[in-house]
Amino acid sequence: MAEPPVKILYRSRRDRIIAGVCGGLGEYFAVDPNIIRIIWLLFGLTGTGIVAYILAWIIIPEEPPQTPIPAEPVVATA
Repeated sequence: MAEPPVKILYRSRRDRIIAGVCGGLGEYFAVDPNIIRIIWLLFGLTGTGIVAYILAWIIIPEEPPQTPIPAEPVVATA
């Protein structure tokens, strides 16, 4: 029986405003990143959210670049 693929938390490269932390959390938990941003903003008003964001920025690795699939070479025919 095949095991499900392991989910890894990354900072998002596609859905980022500052460092991709909220975008990465949104992708990991399958939630709209804007909801996470609003929650993080509420924590940020207390001061703990800012420190937590900076720590997450440092600790969570950035998503690896997507390797493009090379296209078939175009051969000119005369």
